[in-house]
Amino acid sequence: MVKKVDHIGIAVKNLEETLKFYKEVLGLELNGIEIVEQQKVKVAFLPIGDTEIELLESTDKEGPIAKYIEKKGEGIQHIAYRVDDIEKAIEEMKSKGIRMIDEKPRYGAGGAKIAFLHPKSTYGVLIELCQRD
Repeated sequence: MVKKVDHIGIAVKNLEETLKFYKEVLGLELNGIEIVEQQKVKVAFLPIGDTEIELLESTDKEGPIAKYIEKKGEGIQHIAYRVDDIEKAIEEMKSKGIRMIDEKPRYGAGGAKIAFLHPKSTYGVLIELCQRD
């Protein structure tokens, strides 16, 4: 079902400062910045090989990324796995007893359809399923 690691989501306090590190120190190139209003987040994409680093800065102090940073600090927030059919993948996860945060796909950055699995069902890792058409 899972095809590959689509991206690794990293929660950051200051997107511009963090981008300097990824561009100047690691030599990655910025592929774009997007604001996803529904998730209260500003996202920067940095391709690396066949995947991407996704830097996430909250646009609202009550947003999920702001709350994540307040609780756990900056760092890896989720790992996204690419699937061909997200609806089918959600149903398969549920049939295997996996607790879902998203019972139905929602809009994600880059035009993807996404759904999150609850970390209590995934040994503490927030996993995102991601379909790109």
